[in-house]
Amino acid sequence: MTVSRRTLLKTGAGLLPAAALVTRPAQAAPVPAVEANGVAPSQLAGFDNLMKKFVKDRNISQSQLAIMKNGRIVLARAYRYNDGSRAVPAITPTSQMRIASLSKNITAAAIMRLVQDGKLSLSAKVAPLLGLSTTTDPRLAQVTVLRLIHHLGGWDRDVSKDQLWLDHTIAAALDVPLPIGHAEIMKYGSQRRLDHDPGTKMVYSNYGYMLLGRIIAKVSGQSYESYVRAKLLAPLGITRMRLGRSLRAEAFPGEAIYESKYTNKSVVDASGKVLPYPYGGFNMPNQDANGGWLASAVDLVRWTLAMDRPGKVLSSASIAKLIAKPETGVNEFGSWYGGGIWVRQVPGNVNTWHNGSMPGTYTYLCRIQNGFSYAACFNRREEQGSPDFDGFSELMNKVPVSSWPTGDLTSRYF
Repeated sequence: MTVSRRTLLKTGAGLLPAAALVTRPAQAAPVPAVEANGVAPSQLAGFDNLMKKFVKDRNISQSQLAIMKNGRIVLARAYRYNDGSRAVPAITPTSQMRIASLSKNITAAAIMRLVQDGKLSLSAKVAPLLGLSTTTDPRLAQVTVLRLIHHLGGWDRDVSKDQLWLDHTIAAALDVPLPIGHAEIMKYGSQRRLDHDPGTKMVYSNYGYMLLGRIIAKVSGQSYESYVRAKLLAPLGITRMRLGRSLRAEAFPGEAIYESKYTNKSVVDASGKVLPYPYGGFNMPNQDANGGWLASAVDLVRWTLAMDRPGKVLSSASIAKLIAKPETGVNEFGSWYGGGIWVRQVPGNVNTWHNGSMPGTYTYLCRIQNGFSYAACFNRREEQGSPDFDGFSELMNKVPVSSWPTGDLTSRYF
């Protein structure tokens, strides 16, 4: 067949008949789906769907959700989402994840256990207990254990920065090599003046909770981790929780990965290398009492039984002290900071909640009325350009439940 030039199309390879160039619709790339494993009863599908949308909208690759109702674990799920940009390992409902500041309630409960056992007083002065110098600022002598629990120690990280995140500054000021430890952080901290009088203003302080960890070790005669695991976690059957490590090469088997778009100069050695922020951009062992624990969401809801079932870890009197109002009273929202957890009185109940956040981590734990508790763990936090994370609790609290499952998943995970 003769083909005229009018029916030819020129390509880079030469002249081809127009009929040979059939345009076919492009195949759309498959939309990545959120993979989930674990148990989500049909009555709680609203929570499961919420999580799938939440992690997909924010490109969160690993996450967990656990729900407890009247002491029974009724939902335990792990979620993996991959948009195709990186490899994402599998995750299960019991995989360990960094929980950041959810560690603070555990630390405060450990302090209260020492008080309950007659080994410590809440009115004890911190400086002599830990050998901190009060020469630079005599007001440090007014800091008590109770004031540390309530973030009333006198430090303001918006003014003088957060001592737990000043590794390079502290190493230079003290002329010591990286990595620095708790001793160097305390030496540096006690050489700086307080930002306000102790007991007058509530300002969130990681440093204060780091000091509480040192008090626990000093008074108990054990490491902070050993005491918590033996006296608080073991009575509840929680055996997987442990303190985390800094580098990905040091991760425990099955531990989640942590993601952030930010980097930082290494604080785990003096190499000066720029590292992914979650892996060597901060020192995990130094965070122990204020933000260093690893847990799963099911571990965290199990932990709430420390307050819901008096006698297992703490007595009713100790629990009351743990959630008591501080000397500064309630805030403008009608809530207050108790022992490592936010507290609000509602009709017939006391609600408690806290979040945790550090590069590569966002977590949330909540106990509210009607015996409803939940925990969620995510392997990244809100960063510039990403959707809001702080609205998660509001979304969870709005999910309707017409009937609750009657089963209990506890024996599956503990």
